[in-house]
Amino acid sequence: MRRLRLLLRLAARNVRRQARRSLLTATATVLGTAVMVFSFSLGDGAHEDWIEQGVRLGRGHVAIQRPRFQASRHLDDRLTPAALERAQAALADPEIAARVLTVAPRLEVQGLASSASNAFPVFITGVDPEIEARFSHLSDRVIEGRYLEAGDRLHAFVGGRLADRLNLEVGSRLVLTGQDAAGEIAGQFVRVVGIFRTGIPEADEGIVHVPIRTAQEWLGVSGAATSLAVLLQSSDVVEDTRGRLRQAVGGETSDLAVLTWPEVTPELAAAIRVDNFGNYLFYGILFTIVGLAIVNTVLMSVLYRTREFGVLRALGLTRGETAAVAFSEGVLLTFAAGIVGMALGLAVTWGLFRQGLDYSGLLEGDFTISGVVLNPVIVPLFRGARLLQGAGAILVIGVLASIYPAVRARRIDVAEAMKFEA
Repeated sequence: MRRLRLLLRLAARNVRRQARRSLLTATATVLGTAVMVFSFSLGDGAHEDWIEQGVRLGRGHVAIQRPRFQASRHLDDRLTPAALERAQAALADPEIAARVLTVAPRLEVQGLASSASNAFPVFITGVDPEIEARFSHLSDRVIEGRYLEAGDRLHAFVGGRLADRLNLEVGSRLVLTGQDAAGEIAGQFVRVVGIFRTGIPEADEGIVHVPIRTAQEWLGVSGAATSLAVLLQSSDVVEDTRGRLRQAVGGETSDLAVLTWPEVTPELAAAIRVDNFGNYLFYGILFTIVGLAIVNTVLMSVLYRTREFGVLRALGLTRGETAAVAFSEGVLLTFAAGIVGMALGLAVTWGLFRQGLDYSGLLEGDFTISGVVLNPVIVPLFRGARLLQGAGAILVIGVLASIYPAVRARRIDVAEAMKFEA
């Protein structure tokens, strides 16, 4: 242990002796690490917002439904009242309920919306108006009229593009047509109570909300639903909650499937993976440059101190200990600069952007990705796991960058080193 402390003291002394060179290398590491923390925080905040927007427009962080419904989208694969009761009982478990914000029953069917002037294929969703107003952002996107209310029966809430195609306005009547539980084509007259606009073409021309009781009566599935959409506190607890719910409803052999948002909306999950890949590629290039700077600093230190290393060898340091001194220099320099860089990145991100980074000036109108309207204000999200991931990456870079200088220091020959001028 005393020997190890001596080697570390020698390494720290050598870093201080070459103050200018060490400072230049440390500055590159500090700036690179600060940029990484800043980018991670804003990237995680943006992705969390994408997920929040996507799950509120879709089927939540977690969806409980029949195993085949995801593929069939058919009423034959609906949740019966008994199945709904079992699912609600599972969600009532105290450990699960503590994470749940809202549970919205949905009755979804593909159909046709027709007016006197035109007809268009749509995705019809029966919803509980009061619950859906808390769950979905559609109630905040009203441009005419209002959202559905508890007392509504033969009413519909439609998108702006669909209203334009069918020449609809608030108060207009339209016919919704779909296949009922008996396999027959059934129609339902409804009156437009409100029109919304999300900025997503597919949603604005393809979504129609009606009261779930109206949809149940129309389609002949009293008390049933096709899925329960579960909104959680955050996306961080999705996997654990899915596991608990699966156990609560009967495990892998259950007739109830518990799906997470990446399974229900794979295009959004793919977009986040692509964005993360781009970030990691950028960080890889950035820290490769930082690593080369560290290699240069430590290697130059070794080459300029050949005689000094020869003296240390003559005084009793082994080849391995000589290499350990050079190796420790690189690791200490990288780790110290990395800690400073992480602190700087956190301070700048929190101090300047904790209320959000507004880039709305760079956009013209709504910007969408994978069916999600992007929020022009990114609020950074600080995750401990990301900081540990960053610290681990810095340490790995320091270790890798210090290997070659350590090998060069190990190969120094005592007799040859003593010929160098001090």
